[in-house]
Amino acid sequence: MSLIRALSKELEARSDNSLRALFAARPDLISPMAPDFAALAARASARVSVQRALERLTKPEMQVLETLHLCTNADTGHSISAAGLKKVIAGSTLSALEPILAKLQELALIHRADPPAATSPPAGSRQRFYLPVGSLKDVIGIYPAGLGRSYTELVRLQPAFAQRVVQLVGELHHHGLGVQPASTPMDAALSLQRWTSSPENLRAILATAPERTIGLLDKFGSWAMGAVPQAQRRASITHESADVGPIDWLLARGLLVPLDAGHVELPHSVGLALRGGAIVDDFSLTPPVPELGHTSAALRRNAAMGAIAETLRLTSEVLFSVREQPLATLRSGGVGVRELRRLAESIRCGVHETAILLEFCALAGLLRLDVDSSTWVQPPSLEWLTLPRQEQWLWLVNAWLASERAPSLVGQPLTGASAASAAHQGAAGTTINALSAEAQRPDAPVVRRRILEILNELTVEAAAPDGKAPVLDARAVLQRAEWTQPRMSRRFSSLVRGILEEATMLGLMGSGAFTQLGSAIAVGQPDEAMTILGEHLPAAVNHILLQADLTAVAPGYLAPELSETLLLMADAEGQGPASIYRFSAESIRRALDAGQDAESLLAFLREHSATDVPQPLAYLVQDTASRHGRLRIGSSASFIQSDDETAITDLLHEARTSALSLVRIAPTVLTSSASPRETARVLRELGLSPAVQEAEPAVVRFKRTTAVAGSARPVYTAPRTAPPDDDVEAQLSILRQHRGVPADGTGEASTQLGLETLQKAIRLKQAVTMNVVDSLGNANTETVVPVSVSGGRVRVFDPGKETERVLSIHRIIDVEPAGDRHQ
Repeated sequence: MSLIRALSKELEARSDNSLRALFAARPDLISPMAPDFAALAARASARVSVQRALERLTKPEMQVLETLHLCTNADTGHSISAAGLKKVIAGSTLSALEPILAKLQELALIHRADPPAATSPPAGSRQRFYLPVGSLKDVIGIYPAGLGRSYTELVRLQPAFAQRVVQLVGELHHHGLGVQPASTPMDAALSLQRWTSSPENLRAILATAPERTIGLLDKFGSWAMGAVPQAQRRASITHESADVGPIDWLLARGLLVPLDAGHVELPHSVGLALRGGAIVDDFSLTPPVPELGHTSAALRRNAAMGAIAETLRLTSEVLFSVREQPLATLRSGGVGVRELRRLAESIRCGVHETAILLEFCALAGLLRLDVDSSTWVQPPSLEWLTLPRQEQWLWLVNAWLASERAPSLVGQPLTGASAASAAHQGAAGTTINALSAEAQRPDAPVVRRRILEILNELTVEAAAPDGKAPVLDARAVLQRAEWTQPRMSRRFSSLVRGILEEATMLGLMGSGAFTQLGSAIAVGQPDEAMTILGEHLPAAVNHILLQADLTAVAPGYLAPELSETLLLMADAEGQGPASIYRFSAESIRRALDAGQDAESLLAFLREHSATDVPQPLAYLVQDTASRHGRLRIGSSASFIQSDDETAITDLLHEARTSALSLVRIAPTVLTSSASPRETARVLRELGLSPAVQEAEPAVVRFKRTTAVAGSARPVYTAPRTAPPDDDVEAQLSILRQHRGVPADGTGEASTQLGLETLQKAIRLKQAVTMNVVDSLGNANTETVVPVSVSGGRVRVFDPGKETERVLSIHRIIDVEPAGDRHQ
């Protein structure tokens, strides 16, 4: 029977609670709603859906599923039970395997099947036999459980090996190694398979192997393919020297099969024999426990609080620096290295740390891209600057958790298509730029959340009663991630180190240990994190110490408003909380340009200084202010001149000219921020007849920019893993209406059922009967032998015409095995 039809019947027989559990674990099955059980089974068997489901399985669950895949054959109906799996999974028991099989069945990754024809369970036996969904082979790949392909598959798929295998078997037989001679490549492959089929035979073969051979084979313990220079060299046992190396020795005996010039594969029977005849030799229901160091809870807390205070201080400085000088973007997007270094120098911080801070500001909405000027700017009326430090921290953490960007990727080499595109365009940079599209990772929120959960799990498991905290690193996190979600281990490995670095800057890690703040965030309790932060984060300092050498010392982390004003009138030096701010004529002039005057500057210093304002500093402020503004520079796009002073005065007070931003610079002259053409248009609307003296200069073109609203405060919600209850109940209602409807291949499931029939016919080299529609809409029934199917097309062989042709799958109405139209 078709696997999809079998799964459809099993799903239809389930209870509503069982279906609810299925939809909670695999929400993509009901997005959109499935019209019937046949469509639901087809979706559950689809490659993309199965791949998503496998990403949530633990290592022992994946081991059982891969072993079941290797031990079954849907084409011949060869199913397997927990008792059969126990024989090939070392260290397993029925009590361990049966719950795993039940979960895999609940997830619709496997389904119940009849026992194999050659197996007759005892009467009254409660053994359950299973088959996997049809797309599992494509999802798992060519090396399930890390084992290679069989000799017969390698002969069929590797032409170079097929040409050599008969001679190879002949040489082995000639040297008395117990290999039966063969005349065809397939017979030779079967001979090699029998020769290496048991651990005892393989031990006897390896007894005369050179040194380091066993060590070399151990490297294939978890993966069947390896990189070997000159893998296709024609090693021969006949011309073998006494000092032959282990690679040549294995190649000469067919224990390694060359795939191309640089790769070899360990055949299935050899890998199985090396594992003692078991497909899985490291089965365990408990995750590995990493060896961890410890640090004191006080050191962890102090490090985390220091990191939070420093991150908030530097974030404020980044915003101030960008407000003073926006960050220009590259033509390819992002902020270039030169701009990043300039920003790093202004905040006195490392380039890499500056890049992460810049990413934090952007993903939190504290900086935005102005599309008119192609620069990153600070939005006006930014709420973040006025919040208490606890709320500033939570703002950054929430934005970080929800962001689809990986800030720590900045500076890493470009890979894949991005690197190829940069090379094609002749771009000089080969690394990821800050705020560029290459740092985008759609799966970052899921991976980030899972890493925090793993950190919390490891911290709880290794908690010491004496106040010690376990020190966690990327190795410990990856070890646990590879056990809990082995199919996602590559994603974890590419992001985990950066996530730990970012978590350290945000205080979720401290002195290498997961903090109480991190635990509260990991379990979704931000209010508790705010409480902890309020208890332990040092209060912001609201005063400075002025000194006679024209400097001010900050005795701690300054309040944001104090730091912002001080940075406007002085230049910061050094790093850390106890920064030094140096006053100079240039820095005072900067404050005066921003609209301050001498009296307001001195009043600010008297209010916030714990000491009197030194006389040299007071003189510097007063002297600089006295010389400031004698010459004034402004911008103007056009001017209005008239001999009638009264007319000029009327224009200046006319409400309808407010958009021109008129400024009187002489009794008979006004300047306007608008272009000459725009200015003339407004004046004509007032009933005047202005004369435009010259064409509008391109250099004074006026561009009106739309004000950007202040950023909204981010509120993090964990990625949803289950569909809404209303959607589940609606789906159940639809399915109840279609109970008892046969899965006859109509509707949504028809395409999947047809592909399943074609793929089975290709594997078995059997004919099928197709109902095909031609370009004129005429339906014709044909009996053909399918050869391959890909890209929406199927290549078939027509026995009657002895020709091959290609058909579009969308023109095939129905397909069934030839001679069995009821299968």
